[in-house]
Amino acid sequence: MSENLVLGGPQSGYKYEFRSDGVYLTIYPGVDGERLFELSDMRQILRECKVLDYDVGILSRTMREASGRPQKIAEPVDITADELAIIAVGDSLEQLDAVEEPYARLIIDLSRDRMKATVKYDTREGARPPTKEMVIAALNAEGVVYGIDEEAIENGIKSFKPFIAAQGLLPVPGENAYIDRKFNLGVQGKPVVDEYDKVDYKDLNLFVLAKENQTLAIRIPQTKGTPGKNILGDFVPAQNGRPVPMPEGKNTKVVGERLIATVNGQIVDKGSRISVDPRLEIKGSVGVSTGDVEFDGTIQIKGNVEQGFSVKATGDIEIKGSVNGAEVTGRNVYISGGITGADRAKVYAEHDVRTAFAENAFIEAGNDIYIADIALHSHIRAGKRIIMETKHGQITGGHTVAGSEINVRALGNDAFVVTKVSVGIDPNLQKEYQDLRKNYKESKRRLTHITQTLNTLSKIDINKLPQTRIDMINQLTRSQFPLAGQIKRDEKRILEIEAQLANMKNGRIKVSDTIYPGVKLSVNGLLKNIQSDYRRCTIFLNDNGEVEVGPY
Repeated sequence: MSENLVLGGPQSGYKYEFRSDGVYLTIYPGVDGERLFELSDMRQILRECKVLDYDVGILSRTMREASGRPQKIAEPVDITADELAIIAVGDSLEQLDAVEEPYARLIIDLSRDRMKATVKYDTREGARPPTKEMVIAALNAEGVVYGIDEEAIENGIKSFKPFIAAQGLLPVPGENAYIDRKFNLGVQGKPVVDEYDKVDYKDLNLFVLAKENQTLAIRIPQTKGTPGKNILGDFVPAQNGRPVPMPEGKNTKVVGERLIATVNGQIVDKGSRISVDPRLEIKGSVGVSTGDVEFDGTIQIKGNVEQGFSVKATGDIEIKGSVNGAEVTGRNVYISGGITGADRAKVYAEHDVRTAFAENAFIEAGNDIYIADIALHSHIRAGKRIIMETKHGQITGGHTVAGSEINVRALGNDAFVVTKVSVGIDPNLQKEYQDLRKNYKESKRRLTHITQTLNTLSKIDINKLPQTRIDMINQLTRSQFPLAGQIKRDEKRILEIEAQLANMKNGRIKVSDTIYPGVKLSVNGLLKNIQSDYRRCTIFLNDNGEVEVGPY
């Protein structure tokens, strides 16, 4: 076939073109959507033209779209112009036999999990779209009884394309258990911003801390899954959520679904374990890179504590370097280097302080202070003893006070620098003793009054009293127990202080080498100015209440 052959045209509403590369069909849009022929008409024409192998689906779609554009529907066929002319003359559309197009065969494809049913068409024997009832019947024949979507079926019939006609209900898995952490390590290293948006670069939030009995995390339990149903009507089991173990670490305990801190300290979160470390280690110095440090527990600092910064701990503080014009407060404070800082260095310890030397510093300890070398122009106060027996062991300048004993190698120097040294009753301890005695006496008076009042009221029929009086009696009854407990605690502390004060009455200053002129001594409030050198001696109060210089 050397030239294109054409059957029909725009006036016919259709046009077949027999080209060298295939058979093409053009369907022209009708007026007001009116269709002049059916699919069976087009198929009969193809049979007359000896076109037997074609795609019925493409033919049907071309007719529905009626785009006016040619669509290839079959491969080339051997037909002459004369044969085509005979068909055109002898077979007008009005003369074609009315043959009803067979329905396309329905193919129901069930997914492997039986959660979807897909409808497909086999148009090899017919291309007439099936009815909705036919599709539902075909689904039922395959056992599909659940999730049938009638709207999807209607749309699928109109489009004449494969579509999903039924869908099962997917099971909903349960939620896994998870740990709800009640702290945020993400704030570490970020300066604190106050309510006025002012940034405090000395508070860098380097450590996230926890208090004893604080809730660190809550475990949210897993939930059960919700079963589904497949298109065959069978229930589909759902997977329940998985449990998760509590991330219990050191110094924590599990209480119900909560993880509780058992000590004060730093929170350490390793993912599977949450711990509380009562010991904080700082590998460098405390300064601009760390800001001030405050910690509930023990602190170890590998470097120095720089000027203008502070370190506070409820436990011990160990400093490998020096304290330079900074403030340090802890239970016990151990400083491998010295304490310096133009009267800005301050070290406070609830119990003991140990350091190599002190210069222009303020040191205060509830118990003992140990200084390995010298103390220059410093204010030093110990509740019990000050020990400086190694190396120089020398106190020069400043004011040094101890409750019971000062033990040094030398006091003052050969330049006669004024050096004040006091030993004996600790004024702070004496004030605490006086306050305790006063409170103890008042508490005893109150408890006696409460007891007498309750004894009197016990003789009255309480049911005859107004509610206000009954409430007062109940309040009095409850108040006597904590008051009695406080009295016992005060008694114990008073006895402890009395024992300490008794020891302080025997306060003494022991000097293993020299006391230089210029030193001003005070023993239990009695003064003695040193006018000449004293060597290897002990200063104390004799039986006559006088300051005496005796042998070492």
